[in-house]
Amino acid sequence: MWIWLVQSFLPMRTEVSKSFIVLNMEEGDFHRMKELPIVDGELVLRCVEKQDLKELYELIYSDDVPEWKQWDAPYYPLKHESYESFEQGMLKRMDVDPGDSRPVSIRIIESDRQIVGTISYYIEDELSMWLEMGIVIYRSVQWGRGVGTRSLVMWSSHLFEQMPLVRVGLTTWSGNERMMRAAVKAGLQVEGRMRKCRIVRGQYYDSIRMGMLREEWERKLAPHTNRNVNN
Repeated sequence: MWIWLVQSFLPMRTEVSKSFIVLNMEEGDFHRMKELPIVDGELVLRCVEKQDLKELYELIYSDDVPEWKQWDAPYYPLKHESYESFEQGMLKRMDVDPGDSRPVSIRIIESDRQIVGTISYYIEDELSMWLEMGIVIYRSVQWGRGVGTRSLVMWSSHLFEQMPLVRVGLTTWSGNERMMRAAVKAGLQVEGRMRKCRIVRGQYYDSIRMGMLREEWERKLAPHTNRNVNN
């Protein structure tokens, strides 16, 4: 006997995934199915597959000083690791507890069927469900094309729909103006600025905390929902 439990979601402009848990009553164990991709035209946020790992590894570690790392928290040095260590860590992250209803914490960003980056989240505080998002676009040819903004819109909506969150957040630094613009366009606002606490290439920069509350996301979503109803 199989029972399908499906987590509900609100309407939005992108095709969003639902978290499925399948319970096999005869065997008494849980099996969690892979989540569906989140799709907006040619842009897709999908679960990481084992066959993606070699390409991801190359995107991250092929250059000694990769261009993407000059913008993604450059105050933390990139620690090179072997492919075997990288694969083991990623497989562990991909191994979701069947009893956990939360969505997977990392996804591939694909544009026109090419891997261009990753998007993720982590829980800062379990009690308040303080959640922080992370995004990296590894291919510099995709910078400035709206991929980051659209991915953040899709991902933040997915997280609000799938979890009882009050807020989603993101941390960056004042030297990454492109990241800050993308976050603002996606609906986040600057909530905190810790002045001159980051040093990058010998210069001081501010640490920037950005966030969006559920009610702000719902207000942003409302005009589109109303248009769908009227049509």
